[in-house]
Amino acid sequence: MKFFKDISVHNWCKRVLPLGDNVTTFFEALRIQRFDDHRYYHHSRINQTLHFISAISFVVAYAFLLIDPVISALIAWLVSMTTRQSGHFFFEPLGYDEINQATHEFKEEIKVGYNLNRKIVLLSIWAILPMLLYVQPGLFGMIEPWETLTEWVRQVGGAWLILGVAGLLFRTFHLFILKDVQTGLVWMTKIITDPFHDIILYHKAPFYLLKGELMDNNPKQMYH
Repeated sequence: MKFFKDISVHNWCKRVLPLGDNVTTFFEALRIQRFDDHRYYHHSRINQTLHFISAISFVVAYAFLLIDPVISALIAWLVSMTTRQSGHFFFEPLGYDEINQATHEFKEEIKVGYNLNRKIVLLSIWAILPMLLYVQPGLFGMIEPWETLTEWVRQVGGAWLILGVAGLLFRTFHLFILKDVQTGLVWMTKIITDPFHDIILYHKAPFYLLKGELMDNNPKQMYH
């Protein structure tokens, strides 16, 4: 039994990595980021349900990354991101948070990733890209001009794929500068794994919604 304990993943990481204690702090930081995101930004059962739908479609998009990355981007942006962000913008309360005793302004200020203002910028670029590709085929000679509607759709998907990767990397490196490297890497890990985590976390949200419960008044209980 001691042999299996000695070769556990955690102990292996502590032996191999020069800063073994950082393995523990990394996963603790990941847990804290996930919990803060849940308790501050997911009170609405409608929002939770939309996140559940978004998470499932994101997993499908992940699978299509290996088959057709353009289709993956179209699924991610048209289904996953629209359901996820509409939950935040239209259904999540924006006033004083009685449960956590925090103002909306405070939560936006301490948000590690994309707060609502940053999301508006990101989504504005997302909305502009299809129009830009439509009125300026070839993007001033940077790519092959589209000739059919299918080619235009695929170019839009390709542009959205680049935007998604760029948005992820930009905020990660931004956090390197604002905070530290671990905070950036923890946030990037959280974003990439959120779909799987959200399925586990919010799979009961539609049932609560069907029972007529519109708000989650005890987010700590649901999370744990």
